[in-house]
Amino acid sequence: MTILYHLATLPPKMPQAEAISQEITAVRARFGGEVIYVNPNQAFFRYIPRLFFGFHKLRELRAREVGVQFHHFYNPDPFPFHYLRTLQRPVVYSVTCGIRDKRPNIPYLSSLAVVAASDQRSLDLLKSWGLENTALLQPGIDTTRFTHSPVPLKSTIMLMVGSAPWTRGQFHTKGVEALLAAAQQDLDLNLTFLWRGVLADEMQRKVDRLNLGDRVSVFNRQVDVNQVLTTVHASIVLATDPAIIKSYPHSLLDSLAAGKPVLVSRAIPMADYVEETGCGQVVEAVTPASILEAIEALRRTYNAQRQLALQVGCRDFSQQAMLASYQQLYRQIL
Repeated sequence: MTILYHLATLPPKMPQAEAISQEITAVRARFGGEVIYVNPNQAFFRYIPRLFFGFHKLRELRAREVGVQFHHFYNPDPFPFHYLRTLQRPVVYSVTCGIRDKRPNIPYLSSLAVVAASDQRSLDLLKSWGLENTALLQPGIDTTRFTHSPVPLKSTIMLMVGSAPWTRGQFHTKGVEALLAAAQQDLDLNLTFLWRGVLADEMQRKVDRLNLGDRVSVFNRQVDVNQVLTTVHASIVLATDPAIIKSYPHSLLDSLAAGKPVLVSRAIPMADYVEETGCGQVVEAVTPASILEAIEALRRTYNAQRQLALQVGCRDFSQQAMLASYQQLYRQIL
């Protein structure tokens, strides 16, 4: 099986800490293939709109297609990248984040071999708009990397915070500002942020300006997430928009694999799973009040939610299940 994986994002500074890079590494280890980045904005002086992504690589892509059976393209939202329609081999288009309730370019998506959603909520939306060439790719991680280390919950609650911002605007849309404000109000709330090399100085300035340095830590380096999870009670990921964050954030899957409950905002598709299984709390809005309300609910039933997290984390999100869903999709293409 010969596959070329396309990414519309810039190469991450810390790929080991970035969910899509982790996923593609696991998929390539199983099925082989090479990776190409089609975002030109690292090499060009002026900003290139994403409508034109990939065209600067057409010569290279045409040369590579000789030995490729199909292409697998990854992007957070179902945007119409027109260079894909110039390719000769079939294209699988993976939408890695949740899909907004706004109809995309269905004729464009219908022209591709398969459009793969990362969650059932997004898949249902695509089908409701009349798209027929759809598939669901199962989220998964290497759950064997995690161990369960219970932390008794007394007065102080400690949360690991994943999915760090890529832009300044995401300090708001990914709930960083709301979390810091919540920590100001609840003196028994401690936060450990997992950062990934982008805007780390600005984050530290925010923490210092709010005098939260004794209760808020920012790990701007590659860390052993399993070790971090031994020091916290639960994990949290927030977003105001489903299209800016992975449908099933890896930090939350890591947390469940370690038997730690999760808090997730309603906009993120994983909220449906959390609500169904009871392995954590859904945060209704990305505001300090809603965050503190969800934390208080977690406090009241913490031990029961911890047991549920331990039960479902390794059962539902294994890397083997993820790779099996890829294999089913790839057989369909071939």
